[in-house]
Amino acid sequence: MGREVSVALDPHVHSEGSYDGHEPVERLLERAVEVGLDGIVVTDHDTIEESLRAAELAPEYGLVGIPGVEVSTADGHLLAIGVEQCPAAGEPFADTVDRVRELGGVAVVPHPFQRTRHGVGKGVVEDCDAVEVYNAWVFTGYRNHRAKHFADANGYPGVAASDAHSAAYVGRAYTEMLLEVDSFDELTADRIVTELAGDGASIAGHRQPLWRSASHYAACTGRKARGVDPRRPSLRTLGALAGGVVAGSVARRGVGQFRS
Repeated sequence: MGREVSVALDPHVHSEGSYDGHEPVERLLERAVEVGLDGIVVTDHDTIEESLRAAELAPEYGLVGIPGVEVSTADGHLLAIGVEQCPAAGEPFADTVDRVRELGGVAVVPHPFQRTRHGVGKGVVEDCDAVEVYNAWVFTGYRNHRAKHFADANGYPGVAASDAHSAAYVGRAYTEMLLEVDSFDELTADRIVTELAGDGASIAGHRQPLWRSASHYAACTGRKARGVDPRRPSLRTLGALAGGVVAGSVARRGVGQFRS
């Protein structure tokens, strides 16, 4: 009989590869370990090089390595989670969703309906794999509430993410999945990506302080104006039980106990 293990993933993080990011991927991975995550997805704007590097380095930190990118579609932003190629920017939203799936990933709508953040409009989303219903970088809870209402009304799974642009904010919100496995080998990136768009994921976290969100948006607006381009056992716990050496494991929400 398999055991149930929790996997905590922050699926929306920016590195210095983004015009509005600040940190090298090594620091982001270190922070993920510090706050007890099992993985992050670096989703820089329309570039995937740093994300691929983060996914390759992740096992050295005892984390799952999942690449991704935040694509600027013609209709707003879209997260491509689990892809190793960057879908072309500027294409229609629906076409980009199809392309993400062709590349083996899942298409997640980030910060929907927020025009100041290039969120897609409600009438645009006719199909996707999941909706970001909790984004830590919102000014008020209303935005997240609206996103969750839309996801629930249309039968889309919901995910949570920090949308961190610096290491200190990694894990402020994250998605937790419960997976039944017989061995550590079953906890692959592909399995986790698939579960991310499933019905069993739950959300956790809290919003950034209002002053921090405001200063971030002001800084990004300035850069654009100057022409800059826009718990139960964790995965690491299972790895340790399987005989692997896992660095930096921390206690978080009951991590370390299997559910029977």
